[in-house]
Amino acid sequence: MYICKVTYIIGEIGQNHNGSVELAKEIIDLAAQPVVEDYFQLSLKPMNAVKFTKRDLNEELSQSQMNAPYNSAHSFGANYGEHRAFLELNDEQHEELFHYAKAKGLDFVETLCARGCLSLLKRFTPDYLKVASRDLTNLPLLAALAETKIPIILSTGMAGKEELDHALDVISNYHSNISILHCTSEYPTQPKNVNLNTIRFLQANYPNYNIGFSDHTLGIFTPVAAVAMGATIIEKHITTDRNLKGTDQRGSLGPEGIRRMVRDIRELEFSMGEVEMKIEDSVAAARLKLERSIAAVHEIPSGKIIEESDLCMLSPGDGFKWAQRNLVVGKRVKYTIPANEVIYPMHLED
Repeated sequence: MYICKVTYIIGEIGQNHNGSVELAKEIIDLAAQPVVEDYFQLSLKPMNAVKFTKRDLNEELSQSQMNAPYNSAHSFGANYGEHRAFLELNDEQHEELFHYAKAKGLDFVETLCARGCLSLLKRFTPDYLKVASRDLTNLPLLAALAETKIPIILSTGMAGKEELDHALDVISNYHSNISILHCTSEYPTQPKNVNLNTIRFLQANYPNYNIGFSDHTLGIFTPVAAVAMGATIIEKHITTDRNLKGTDQRGSLGPEGIRRMVRDIRELEFSMGEVEMKIEDSVAAARLKLERSIAAVHEIPSGKIIEESDLCMLSPGDGFKWAQRNLVVGKRVKYTIPANEVIYPMHLED
């Protein structure tokens, strides 16, 4: 029996909350909404998790970067440091959102961008720790995260195999509960730069790890394709409104995009089936109505010995198949068979 494999879908909120706990909760609500496929009335599982990002600005940027003017339509401060500080939620707010997500039935994934952020773990334990692409080579941070023994998800958007291997070596000193996400750190990612076949490379070279896809493309076609290629984890930015202020909003999925992506991934999971070829029970009615059976090309009178030239193929499909014509050719007709009618065993003498 085929068992549907459920993809682990992470709604990346990141800092799309724009510094607001209430906005963050609204996005969590979107991620938790069940999805219904209209035609077949399928109740589909929603996203599995939401992901937030915690930074420690003391370990984040050089002083010159902190002081650099940030003249952007998406800026929340006069300089880049003020902008980043505005978007930070404190430890208490992250804890509040953790409990809110859990109450909605969602897992909680946390990206901790500095060792100073590990103080958050005194308050709660996320289901996964996420390592952003930019920190895959931050081996001291990886060691600190791995020491917690919390399962880790790695993004590879700025890395090659050598960098990934170094990261895995460090984490594996503490545990092996590691997932690897193919990623391209281009926002948004152009189709020519996605290279979904990297998923196959990761599957072949890292068979002991869960392999997934962290998507920064516009729309939903690439994460759905990634699932078809065997990705077991999908991460995608989500928001309540793609027109909100913020650099990640335009490249995120809004409410309808979230619904459509989850719907398509969940339907695809059912659609994958098994590695075999069989006649599905659900096609029995169509097979009976539409498939062809051996029939009389003209009237065949009783007593005649049937020849192949007497035969044609017509629907319905409840008679002899052409591969069974040896059960018909050479047989004597018991009852006259009208032209253009299917030949059944009752028409033939034993």
